[in-house]
Amino acid sequence: MNAKGYFDQEDSEEQRYQKKAAMNAQRTADFRTGGYKRAGGVADPLPADAPSFVRDYYDYYKTERGYHKRSLNSNGGWNVTGCESFMNQPILMYSSEIRSAVLMIHGEKAHSCYFSRDAFADMTGNSRYAGNKELYIIPDAVHTDLYDGGNKNYIPFGKLEAFFRENLK
Repeated sequence: MNAKGYFDQEDSEEQRYQKKAAMNAQRTADFRTGGYKRAGGVADPLPADAPSFVRDYYDYYKTERGYHKRSLNSNGGWNVTGCESFMNQPILMYSSEIRSAVLMIHGEKAHSCYFSRDAFADMTGNSRYAGNKELYIIPDAVHTDLYDGGNKNYIPFGKLEAFFRENLK
C-alpha cells in the first residue's frame, strides 16, 4: 500500500517519486523541529460522507472497544515519514521461499482484503512450498472485526486450533 497506494492506484514511478520527495522534505522539517509530524488518526468527528472502512475504524479506535490514550490510530496517527523505508523495498519479494506453514485470515468485506489475496498469490504462485499455505476469508467481516473479537462469531477459533495442531508439532 505504501509504494502503490490503495488498490494500486498510485503505481507509477512518478507517483512514488513525489511521495518520497514529500517524505524527505518532511524528514528535514522534523529534524529542524525536533519532533515528528503526525498523519492524523481516525477522523473525529466522523464526516457524514466517510467511506465504510473509515466508519469501521471509528467504531473501533474512537470507542471504548478499541480506544487507548497511546494508540496512534485513536489519536494523532502515525509519523508522516514512518513508512518511507517501505517505498523502496519489495516486501513480499521472497514470500514464495517461506517453507513454514502459513494461515492468512482476512475479512471478506475488508477494504484491505486484496492485500492478503495478493500476498497469498505471491506466496504460492511459483512456490514449491505452496502446499502448506492457506488463505481463509471470513464471510461478511470487515477490517476491524478481527482485531479484538468484538463479535467473536467472526473469529475462526476452530480453524486456528486445527492449523496450530497440524503445524506446531
